[in-house]
Amino acid sequence: MLKRFRISIILLMAAPILSSLAVAQNQPPPAPRHDISGTWEPANGPQDGVQADGVKAMPNDNKPQHQLPYTPYGLQAFKSHHALEGAQAVLPGFFDDPRDKCEPLGFPRMNFYNLRETQILQNEYKVVMLYQYATTWRVIWTDGRELPKIVDGGVAVGGEVKEPRYYGYSVAKWADDTTLVIQTIGMMGEDRVWLDTAGRPISDQLRVEERLHRVDHDHLEWSVTIDDPKIYTKPWVAMDKFPMKLEDPHRDVMEQYCSPAEMERYNKLFGDPSSGPASHAPKQ
Repeated sequence: MLKRFRISIILLMAAPILSSLAVAQNQPPPAPRHDISGTWEPANGPQDGVQADGVKAMPNDNKPQHQLPYTPYGLQAFKSHHALEGAQAVLPGFFDDPRDKCEPLGFPRMNFYNLRETQILQNEYKVVMLYQYATTWRVIWTDGRELPKIVDGGVAVGGEVKEPRYYGYSVAKWADDTTLVIQTIGMMGEDRVWLDTAGRPISDQLRVEERLHRVDHDHLEWSVTIDDPKIYTKPWVAMDKFPMKLEDPHRDVMEQYCSPAEMERYNKLFGDPSSGPASHAPKQ
């Protein structure tokens, strides 16, 4: 009887240890230090990165909590855009989205349009992001250089003024062992690029902060804050801890392009303004 009692006690003491080991075996390994490299995809499926109605955290759906803090000029710029998606969508024959002419998306829209498989490469000097859509890349410097300063006509870098870029000028620092904070300025103005598919505007005064936090070995959270005093009265969050998961490193990412020929064919088939109600035409 005593022997049986001792065995029971041993089993009871061992149970929590065995349970902890089982849980640990089912959890991903911890995140490596100062490393966000890998091929990442939306953790909730590829459609989560499409963001057709506008940026993920603030879609253009007419809900009060998603109304952006426009300046008077920003609201005027937004109303001048005629998007195919969102609460103010127009028919294909009336749109003027630069994307639908296969113009470069620019940044930060690259984060808000078909954000699917994204490859991140890094070394001691830089981080490079390779986006699936349009096979586009960004270079983000981590070598300690300062962020350029916005000036008329572009940015000041090393005593000279350089032109604006579609994807801007980016530098980054590690906030902690698993969080990279990226600052980007020097993008194109509101006459060249849009913020998102819903037609929200940005200007050449835009500053973007991204926080990429590697939660564990297999999961990443991506946040984006928009700060554009010409267009918006205060900074606001466009993506809030958007979840990404790690893919097999041997995966061959497929191409996804904007084709002018395909766009022309689509417009011929579906872009006749007379095919829909006049209420979908842009308001003057």
